[in-house]
Amino acid sequence: MSRQLRVAAYAICVREVGGVVEILLARWVSPDGAKQWTLPGGGMHHGEDPIATAVREVEEETGYTVEVVELLGINSVNHRYPRAGNEFVDFHGLRIVYEGRITAGELRHETNGSTDLAAWHPIDDVAHLDRVDLVDIGIELWRTRPSDGRAC
Repeated sequence: MSRQLRVAAYAICVREVGGVVEILLARWVSPDGAKQWTLPGGGMHHGEDPIATAVREVEEETGYTVEVVELLGINSVNHRYPRAGNEFVDFHGLRIVYEGRITAGELRHETNGSTDLAAWHPIDDVAHLDRVDLVDIGIELWRTRPSDGRAC
């Protein structure tokens, strides 16, 4: 069984508009074509600083320039999944979650990337969206700001 490690950085960007708290999400398109909402962010390039990764990925996926405000936490996931030829991969994902503040730019959708839409959603409506688990983890980290950086 082969092993795969992926380190990624994400930004949770929240704003209030007319008394409604909204969160910025990007819609991820999986290799099989399934679509789910996620936090803007993605994989680090070799030698890249995690903050630079979050800033770059938010701009690529949403059109916004962000300033990283605070490290909210680090989430570690491990699972096995099948590959072609009856082979399995032991995947370990390390997901670094920052709070981000929009400083410039205009909302736009990514082209030729892993996401196809970017949108603001009322945070209270997120539970009704088809989303990856990282969205709930990010919201929990943002709301609770645990001292050890771990979502319960």
